[in-house]
Amino acid sequence: MWFERIGQLTEWPERVCLGWDCLIVLRSSLRAALPNEGCALLLGTAHSANPRTWWVQQIWPCCNVWRPGLEALPELPEAVPTRRNRFALDPREQLHAQRWARDRGLQVLGTAHSHPGGQPRPSDQDQRWMVQPGLMLIMGKDAQVEAWWIAAGTATRLPLVHTHGNDG
Repeated sequence: MWFERIGQLTEWPERVCLGWDCLIVLRSSLRAALPNEGCALLLGTAHSANPRTWWVQQIWPCCNVWRPGLEALPELPEAVPTRRNRFALDPREQLHAQRWARDRGLQVLGTAHSHPGGQPRPSDQDQRWMVQPGLMLIMGKDAQVEAWWIAAGTATRLPLVHTHGNDG
């Protein structure tokens, strides 16, 4: 499966590498949002030796700007949404992160968010709201983080490899 990221065409990843330093930043920033869902952007590159291995090199913590009535994010009639079970990224933050990453030879690889009361897997809502294929890291209530590729309403778990520093 192919998808287009800004500036290049690439295949979706076979695995995701995340340094322990990035894991610490990710967990800390997502926990800081408790009891609400926290969110972040994943910045990095495809690994030079294997482009299907994505290497997360920076975590860009974001504010959860979800609010009732966001038109782009339709809710099911029976849903009782709050920031405790929903998140939305500020488009201005995304643009700022994208520019910062580009200036440093990185790309926005995907998003991360927490499920403060749940498991580290995509909810039905996560899958419905993912408009384009993409990488999503999810931290569950026990601080376990899992990597997922979401496309066309289907979530595929990806191997998440923890590395020492930025050695990918």
